[in-house]
Amino acid sequence: MPSRTIPRRALVLTAAALAVLPATALTAPARAASGPSAPPAATVATSGPAAAVPVRFVDLPDSALPTDRAPHRITFRYRNDTPKDQTVAPQILVESPQRGPFLSPSDVRLEMRGADGSWHTVPLASQTGTLYTALVPAKIVLHSGHTLTESYRLTVLHAPARGTVEPRIAVYA
Repeated sequence: MPSRTIPRRALVLTAAALAVLPATALTAPARAASGPSAPPAATVATSGPAAAVPVRFVDLPDSALPTDRAPHRITFRYRNDTPKDQTVAPQILVESPQRGPFLSPSDVRLEMRGADGSWHTVPLASQTGTLYTALVPAKIVLHSGHTLTESYRLTVLHAPARGTVEPRIAVYA
């Protein structure tokens, strides 16, 4: 019987989808409004059967994993150009080289800039050599015509580490 290679991204997607199924409540903070009198660009998503699993991912530009042990800023943007609101969740993947050595969550520190401007550590999970952030706590509703901007800070703690940083947006039905 011939062997079949399953891409790591497919395995991570499956693991992330299975992880969100039992979720009953979301606790993500609401994002800042675009102005004092304007409606918020994004709000906390509520759980429901239609929003349990992402229907697609939007891959954003990737970059090489920095190796100098200094904090590196990662900022990405996603604009909802559809005529209706979208439930989305930003996610960061840190891919190990195909042939190893594979990264572990203790090899890097990922932080997210909070609404108050301070940095908060983001826990990383690991699956088949890929580190990733959880989708459930990150779910928000992005209103039509608005842009989501996320700022992260990534620090490699144990050198030598090689890999690729791949931000993406999970889009729900």
